[in-house]
Amino acid sequence: MTDKPTVSVLGTGIMGAAMARNLCRAGLGVRVWNRTREKAEPLAADGARIAGTPAEAVEGADVVVTMLYDGNTVLDVMREAAPALRPGTVWAQCTTAGIELVTDLAAFAGEHGLVFYDAPVLGTKQPAEAGQLTVLAAGPEEGRRTVAPVFDAVGAKTMWTGSDGGAGSASRLKLVANSWVLAATAAAGEILALSRALGVDPQGFFDLIEGGPLDMAYLRAKSALVLDGRLTPPSFAVATAEKDARLIVQAGERGGVRLDVAAAAAERFARAAAQGHADEDMAAAYFASFEDEAST
Repeated sequence: MTDKPTVSVLGTGIMGAAMARNLCRAGLGVRVWNRTREKAEPLAADGARIAGTPAEAVEGADVVVTMLYDGNTVLDVMREAAPALRPGTVWAQCTTAGIELVTDLAAFAGEHGLVFYDAPVLGTKQPAEAGQLTVLAAGPEEGRRTVAPVFDAVGAKTMWTGSDGGAGSASRLKLVANSWVLAATAAAGEILALSRALGVDPQGFFDLIEGGPLDMAYLRAKSALVLDGRLTPPSFAVATAEKDARLIVQAGERGGVRLDVAAAAAERFARAAAQGHADEDMAAAYFASFEDEAST
C-alpha cells in the first residue's frame, strides 16, 4: 500500500457523496457504491469509479468507508460486501449508528479480520462539501497511518476518543453532540411558530438577543432556512434527524436517564415527516407546530 490508499465509499447520499469528492480531490483512488446507482454516477466526473455491488466496490480496497442511513443498513451492506473483503482491510464506519449497533458492527469486523474504526462525523452538507467535518474516531493505533489520509481528506479535525472501536466511545460522543444540535433545531422551530402565533416579528427576537449569551449563529442559520423558504436541498434531512433523535432516546434509556427534550424532538420530526417534509432540511420541524399546515 502507498501513502494514498484506495478507498471504497459505500453510501453516496448527502454526506457520502461530499466525502467521496474530497477523497478524489486528495488524489486517493476512490470507488463508490449506492443502492440507487443514479446517486453515485455523478461522482464519475470527479474521478471515482462506480461499482455495481458492494463486493465490487470493496475488492482490493485498503479502506472501506460506510456512510449509510443507519446501523442495520450498514450491517446488511457489509454482509453483501463480505465475499470480497480481505483480512487487514481498514473499515471506517462513519454512519450515526447508535451505541448498540456498534457492538454488532465491530463483531462483524472481527469475524472478517477487518481493522475497525468507530468514526462518525460531526457536520452537515456544507462542511462535508468543504472537507471541514470533524471526525470522531476510536480504533487501534496500528491502523491509524492507513486511515489518516482518509480522515484528513474529509475533515478539518480528527478527535480520537479511544483505541477500541468496538467500545463505541466515538459514537457515544456523537450522540451527545447530536442531542444538542437536534434540541436547538427543534427550539428554533418553536420560536418561529410562537412568534407567528403571537404576532411577533421574529427579527425583534433576534435583535433582542443579538451579541448576548442567548445569541447563537446556529439558531439564526436554521431560522433563516424557514423564513426564506430554503428547506431544499437539505443539509440534514428531517427523516434522518428523527432517526438520530430516537437513537439518543434509546441511549439515554440504556444509561438509565430520561431525555424528555430528545423524545419530544423525535415526535416533532415524525410529525413534520408525516406532513410531507421528510426529505427537507430538519429545520422543517417548524411545521410540526401547526395542525393545519396550509395555514402556515
